[in-house]
Amino acid sequence: MAKILAVGIATLDIINTVEHYPSEDNEVRAIAQYQSRGGNATNTLTVLSQLGHQCYWSGVLIDQADSQIIQHDLAHYNIDTSFCRLLNTGKMPTSYISLNQQTGSRTIVHYRDCPEFSFADFSKIELAQFDWIHFEGRNIEQLTMMLQYLKQYHPNLACSLEIEKPRANIDSLFNYPTILMFSQHYANAMGFDDPAKLLTSLPVNITASCTWGEQGAWAINSTGDIVHSDAFPPKQIIDTLGAGDTFNAALIHNFLNSDDLQQALISACQLAGYKCGQQGFANIVTDVKSH
Repeated sequence: MAKILAVGIATLDIINTVEHYPSEDNEVRAIAQYQSRGGNATNTLTVLSQLGHQCYWSGVLIDQADSQIIQHDLAHYNIDTSFCRLLNTGKMPTSYISLNQQTGSRTIVHYRDCPEFSFADFSKIELAQFDWIHFEGRNIEQLTMMLQYLKQYHPNLACSLEIEKPRANIDSLFNYPTILMFSQHYANAMGFDDPAKLLTSLPVNITASCTWGEQGAWAINSTGDIVHSDAFPPKQIIDTLGAGDTFNAALIHNFLNSDDLQQALISACQLAGYKCGQQGFANIVTDVKSH
C-alpha cells in the first residue's frame, strides 16, 4: 500500500440520463437523474483507494451544503481531506452532465465560484510522507511552482501529471513529472490525429501515455520505445464519465507495483473499459476481479 496525494478539484456532478442528446433549442425529458461527487483528481483517488492505497486529496472546499456531499463521498472511500483549504464564501465547482443512453457519451456544462489550490497551500504539506503525487494539469502558474518545489526538495518522489485540456504554457511542465498522462481531447486540440505522433513529439527521456477511446491507449518510455494496448469495451457502454480518471489510477497503481509499461498500459485499459460498463465507481475493483 502506498500513500498518494492528489492535487486538483472536486465537483458536485448533477447527471441527467437522456435517451439521446438533444439538438440545439430543443427539449428532452431526462429518464433518470442523480448527483455525485466528481472531479478528475478525486475520481482517480476513488479508484486508487479501492486498489488498496492510502489516499489524500488537496484542494479547496467551500463551507456550504454542496461541500458536505463531496466530503461525505470522499470519506466513504477513505480519502483524507485534511490538507484541503476551507473557505467561507463561494460555491463548489458544479458540473451539469447530460449522459447519452444510446452511446454512453457525456456532455458537461461546468460552473465554479471557487479559487484554485495554491502553491502557498501546497508548500505547507509535509511531502516526504508520500510515495506518489498526482496533479491535474490546471492552474498552470501555481502548478509550475509546485512541480519546481517538488523537483528541488523531493527529487526522488514520483509524480504524475494529467493533461486533459490544452492550457496556455502547459507544455512548460512536461519535463518535471515521472509520467505524463495525455487525453485524446488534448492531442486533437494540438493537431495530432495519431497518439504515437503526439508521444514522439515530446522532449527526449519522457515517459507518457495517451488514451484514444475505442482504439485503446499508447505509451512511450524514457528510451523512446512505444507500446500499445487495445481497448477492453464492456458488452454495453453505460457510463463513460470518469473512464480516463480510472485509466490514470490503474496506471499509477501498476507503476507503484513496478510493472513494465506494456503491462501497466494493458491493466489500465482493462479497468477503464470495465468502468464504462457500470454507473459510477462503487465496487469497481471488486467487480472487475470477479469477472
